[in-house]
Amino acid sequence: MANESTHRPVETVETAFDLVDALKERDGAGVSALADDLGLAKSTVHRHLRTLEERGLLVREGDDYRLSTWFLDYGVHARNRRPVVEVARPKVDELAAETNEKVWFVLEEHGLGVHVYGAEGKHSVKTHARIGRRTPLHQFAAGKAILAFLREERVAEILDEHGLAGQTHRTITDRDELLEQLEAIRERGYAFNREESVAGVHAVGAPVREEDGTAVGAISVAGPANRLRGELLTDELPDLLLGAANEIEINLAHS
Repeated sequence: MANESTHRPVETVETAFDLVDALKERDGAGVSALADDLGLAKSTVHRHLRTLEERGLLVREGDDYRLSTWFLDYGVHARNRRPVVEVARPKVDELAAETNEKVWFVLEEHGLGVHVYGAEGKHSVKTHARIGRRTPLHQFAAGKAILAFLREERVAEILDEHGLAGQTHRTITDRDELLEQLEAIRERGYAFNREESVAGVHAVGAPVREEDGTAVGAISVAGPANRLRGELLTDELPDLLLGAANEIEINLAHS
């Protein structure tokens, strides 16, 4: 029983984070709207919002509450405690300048891919990817590159927990098909994304691995499908990414 109670969710904490999630999705809201959304009493919502505001997590604008920059401080702290991010920064910047496309460095956390650092080339295009965005790993190149170099047991856990939701009509949503593709990624060392996360966008991703071969992150280049095609997509960019990933791995090992 003691062990059960240790893992039982704390209701007040869950309510607080449900409110934070709702405010993020709505980009701000008032007490009544949040109470209706979450099926809570207005008095309960009001108490939680006031407490979060007093602690600096929210700001109040008229009758609406919004997330504060308090979260930015904690997000930057969480990112900076991962040494690989700092080591990867120069290579991300260098690749963006060399390819003129968007380059990202991605970590895996709680079974999702987190975009932690990015750089724009002269011709990079805007997509929904942004710093801090969490994306199912099977939906994009860097995510698949990470999945391919995790333990089989960990991959199974991630797929069981998060499933294989489709983002576009090209996203892999069949487990056997994904596992087959992960095997191919392991063999060649890099992953492709052909309009699997954003229509009209292609990408290539390569893992950054620890000494035991396990992925600690991934670096990717993304751009318009009409530009990232042919040998550029299948040969030139993979070579650049593999070289960059190898440099990050060496620098990380000696940092």
